[in-house]
Amino acid sequence: MNKFSTVFLFVFVGLFSFGQNKNRTFFDVNYTEGDFLTIKVNDGLYKIQFYTKDIVETTFIPKGEQFDESSHAVILQPKKVDVVYSYSPKNDNVFFKAKEGITVKIQKHPFQISYVYKDKPIVSEKAGYVKNDSLETIQFNLTKDEVLYGGGARALGMNRRGNRLQLYNRAHYGYETRSELMNYTMPIVLSSNQYMIHFDNAPIGFLDLDSKGDNTLAYETISGRKTYQVIVGENWYDLLDNYTNLTGKQPMLPRWALGNFSSRFGYHSQTETETTIAKFKKEKIPVDAVILDLYWFGKEVMGTMGNLEFDKDSFPNPKQMIKNLRDNNVETILITEPFILTTSKKWDEAVKEDILAKDSLGNPFTYNFFFGNTGLIDIYNPKGEKWFKNIYKDLAKRGVTGFWGDLGEPEVHPKELIHATGTANELHNIYGHNWAELVYEASKEISPNKRPFILMRAGYSGSQRFGMVPWSGDVNRTWGGLQSQPEIALQMGMQGLAYMHSDLGGFAGANLDDELYVRWLQYGVFNPIFRPHAQEEVPSEPVFRNEKAKDLAKKAIELRYKLLPYNYNLIYENARFGKPLMRPLFFEEPNNVALFNYSKTYLWGNDILVSPVLEQGKTEQEVYFPKNAIWFDFYSDEKVKGGQTKTVLLKENNIPTFIRAGAFIPMAKPMQSTKEFNANHLDVHYYFDESVKESEAEFYNDDGALANAFEANNYEILECKAEFDKNRLKIEFEAKVAANYSSQIKNFNLIVHNIQKQPKRINVGGKKVHVEWDSKTKLLTVPVVWEASKGKKVQIKFKN
Repeated sequence: MNKFSTVFLFVFVGLFSFGQNKNRTFFDVNYTEGDFLTIKVNDGLYKIQFYTKDIVETTFIPKGEQFDESSHAVILQPKKVDVVYSYSPKNDNVFFKAKEGITVKIQKHPFQISYVYKDKPIVSEKAGYVKNDSLETIQFNLTKDEVLYGGGARALGMNRRGNRLQLYNRAHYGYETRSELMNYTMPIVLSSNQYMIHFDNAPIGFLDLDSKGDNTLAYETISGRKTYQVIVGENWYDLLDNYTNLTGKQPMLPRWALGNFSSRFGYHSQTETETTIAKFKKEKIPVDAVILDLYWFGKEVMGTMGNLEFDKDSFPNPKQMIKNLRDNNVETILITEPFILTTSKKWDEAVKEDILAKDSLGNPFTYNFFFGNTGLIDIYNPKGEKWFKNIYKDLAKRGVTGFWGDLGEPEVHPKELIHATGTANELHNIYGHNWAELVYEASKEISPNKRPFILMRAGYSGSQRFGMVPWSGDVNRTWGGLQSQPEIALQMGMQGLAYMHSDLGGFAGANLDDELYVRWLQYGVFNPIFRPHAQEEVPSEPVFRNEKAKDLAKKAIELRYKLLPYNYNLIYENARFGKPLMRPLFFEEPNNVALFNYSKTYLWGNDILVSPVLEQGKTEQEVYFPKNAIWFDFYSDEKVKGGQTKTVLLKENNIPTFIRAGAFIPMAKPMQSTKEFNANHLDVHYYFDESVKESEAEFYNDDGALANAFEANNYEILECKAEFDKNRLKIEFEAKVAANYSSQIKNFNLIVHNIQKQPKRINVGGKKVHVEWDSKTKLLTVPVVWEASKGKKVQIKFKN
């Protein structure tokens, strides 16, 4: 029998003596190695198991109910964990401990379950499971100072403590600085104490983040599983890696998804679509995709939803149009919705094929909403799933390479409606999640070696594993609408959905504000997806704006394309390690309380600090610079010491952007499409500072299209290393080339910043070379030609 020290027990008792369930009586406990820890109490049964040393799952099964193992979110199989189980009937506590991981403590009298990580208390059940007249709840104790995140996409401020959040996916048209309920609700809570609780249940409910101010966290639901996972990690990145291991990693997007999208509500015809793209080409503004909103299947907004086939009058030859667009390196993305209107061309077919959700009598459930009288595709009915999949497969055969799933909350989902596997309220929150799964599977079945692109307005925990690209809904085209966007994207990245982005420029309303438009697009450069989109009264495409706005937008888009190799590595890091692309500053300084509710400045990847301009007419703004680093102004190379807030002047042609000293930033040559990208011809910028003695970075590359390229050993990783000692700077390029990748000779320009004097000598590959040093910009540009299999060393010796 393993015992714990007296000090350890004291810590448990002292910190978890509050908030216990005095009505729950401990009866017995049982543990078989490699299985659940089972605890019998007067009103049911607890089952506890480790997935890994850092993830533990607890389920309560009330008397009269059966254990439900099904999960919409979890795909990880429990690993073999080195567990210490400690219990004696004479003692008041049971300990269930993963070596070097989480410890679960069960206090018998009064009954309580609590969790500890590395001798530090994480969280404890308060009343635990409680059922009242309308809801089943699980309650936890909170410490008085911890900040809470999660609950999905909301505009509430980064710290969401104090709110009772409804878990019911619902669109909020025209929101601005505050939105309590939006398209993506998530049963997830993260704490500034660096733990996460995932409530593994689909039906609707609430997430109460201490709304009464009594240090209580509560999950409330109408029905379903009483299951949650407690997740920890060494740091924020480790925590998110663990969560996305549990619920699935996001597959890498195709490279073209990092380009510029041409999109609006909407293009009315084949002619208008092709003319718009031709204008991008004429203006030499890069573009990689065009999105067709609902006019592709009907001339009118009302009455046509559910046609799900090209309108022959407006789009007489869609296959040729799609081919023409692809010949111009532009992909085609189509909107789809899960609603089949009774006036649509497919209504009779939908009824005949029995693909619609039902009423209590077994008839298709019909109801009115904005677009007309409708039924809803029952994706939980195998007939509905197959039928809808075939729609996507047929469109993919025509050359469509991306799909947009709109209104997938579903937007109107009457509680009386019945799906094949449950009621509307039981399945509402995961409808978009499973719809994304359907589109993902259809895409893979038709093109197994191709990466899907799936843009979705609603989802739930774990949706990232279906390649879902979420956006923040119908935001108002105002400064208030812009101001809420960094918070929403940062929060969703912390919850596994790292591609959350907005309709750049704003969607709702006919507000023609060129300053707002430009500032939103400049912010979009450092967003996961660059997709201007809006109602058509005011154009979203830069080619239709005035000359000044068009020119500023073009500069932003060109910068987006220059950063393509850096950005592509970010999607690799997300797919491999669950890292968000946009990262809050408290990831950098986890103990800085002042940053816990801060979203005005964020990190884009590891090395780029971004402070978007979110207010009209501003000429300066404050920026916090993370400590333990020197930061270079991206545009001027002016240096700023980290650990301070500084007022910076604003310019109309960019937003404040800074690079970490010691960073390597690869930049691409100019291009009009990501298809023109050449990873063998790059400008690799190194931000030199004498304070950084050693630095290294890796950048992933593959063909940009092959599904599972990493798993197929069809990739290369470029390695950059720098060492500075006294008066000598050494920079080395190497590459890890996977077995099935054909690497080519690299022709790089190494651009070293902050070189204050003409170097004494420069060697490349052991040979002395003569290169120009710019005395004004303090830049040193060194051409480097190298083979991946051999690498190349650059040595720069400075004068004493």
